[in-house]
Amino acid sequence: MLNIVILAAGKGTRMHSDKPKVLHGLAGRSLLQHVMDTATQLTPVCTCVIYGHGGDAVPQAMAKYAASFVLQEPQLGTGHAVQQALPHLKDNSTTLVLYGDVPLIQSHTLKLLLHKPEALNLLTLNMDNPTGYGRIIRDSAGKVISIVEEKDATPAQRAVTEINTGILAAPTQLLRVWLNNLQNNNSQGEYYLTDIVAMAVKQGVEVSTSQPRNYWEVMGVNSKVQLAELERLWQAEQALQLLQQGVTLADPARIDVRGKLVCGRDVEIDVGCIFEGEVHLGSKVKVGAYTIVRESKIEAGTHIAPFSHIDSASIGENCSIGPYARIRPGTQLHNDVHVGNFVEIKNSEIKTGSKANHLSYIGDSTVGSRVNVGAGTITCNYDGVNKHRTIIEDDVFIGSDTQLIAPVTVKRGSTIGAGSTITRDTPENALTLSRAKQLTVAGWQRPTKQKK
Repeated sequence: MLNIVILAAGKGTRMHSDKPKVLHGLAGRSLLQHVMDTATQLTPVCTCVIYGHGGDAVPQAMAKYAASFVLQEPQLGTGHAVQQALPHLKDNSTTLVLYGDVPLIQSHTLKLLLHKPEALNLLTLNMDNPTGYGRIIRDSAGKVISIVEEKDATPAQRAVTEINTGILAAPTQLLRVWLNNLQNNNSQGEYYLTDIVAMAVKQGVEVSTSQPRNYWEVMGVNSKVQLAELERLWQAEQALQLLQQGVTLADPARIDVRGKLVCGRDVEIDVGCIFEGEVHLGSKVKVGAYTIVRESKIEAGTHIAPFSHIDSASIGENCSIGPYARIRPGTQLHNDVHVGNFVEIKNSEIKTGSKANHLSYIGDSTVGSRVNVGAGTITCNYDGVNKHRTIIEDDVFIGSDTQLIAPVTVKRGSTIGAGSTITRDTPENALTLSRAKQLTVAGWQRPTKQKK
């Protein structure tokens, strides 16, 4: 069995923000959410989050997770923080300690750390510049004997390059004893969790160490500068994985994946694109520059032109979208649909082979196959209180600058004359139009500017 304790009580003074540090965002999720998602992959029997600053903001933000939330007040160090979790931990288990401001720790690294359930397992890292970190102190045989915080370290100890990441796992029953024996006789007057290492050594418990596959997994966030640095490191990792899968990126340094991006073969992504939530791109999809795609599925062969926004939509094969198109939630485009520049579609279904190429709004509509929607056409779906649906059947031709006042049905094969306002259902295979009579006024002169 596994308990997980996540320390998330830090104020984050250097963030210069009223928001709790662990709720700041990285790659579309809060720092703490990254850690919670990774913890969930390990299927713990108990997850306990220790929070502090920000009132109930942390428990409220993480309400979807099956976890206990414990307030640490006052905050007297990392050892004191883990002490707050003791009533929630299951015995006859291992307890893993994670940090809410170390967001990118990976599950494979933690599984490696947990391979000796009877030992005190430490995650360490060798760094060229270990300044600011606690040092792993070993004896002549290479066995870990203690961890020394930098503020309490001697010059010789500060020369050590193996640092403590803070992430550890220990038998829960032993951890209870060690935590209850912590003292705060150090320069900070705090209860250091790291002091349990010396206790384990004295008791004859094995102290085992492992290291992460990637150094960025254990990088913490204490400032907006560090947050921005970690964001770019993570995005570079996402770009590398996409390239290794065969995705063509115009510039790997200019893509942001804020969720999960799944790509087929021969996908091409231009610069400045953002992918949020879960996005699926089928084979041979091309995504133009500065496009944003959120929680959507785009099937094979579809081309998205630059500056398009696609949100919570399903787009079929061989469609053409944009530039500057906006596809809003609830939209389903079938195969071979064309949506052109400055066209907005919301909560609508458009079937195979239909086109809306210019400057149109289609909302709350069902559009059949082989329909042509002329430039400037809008479905007037909102009466100020309720939304109403427009139905456009197969093989309809809608002239430019048409307003369709919902609820209304345009029957199969209808043609709507340009500039019409349609308020009633139209008959099949007929021309329907509504226009004021065109007049020419002879002898009319334009007004002239009057002298002041």
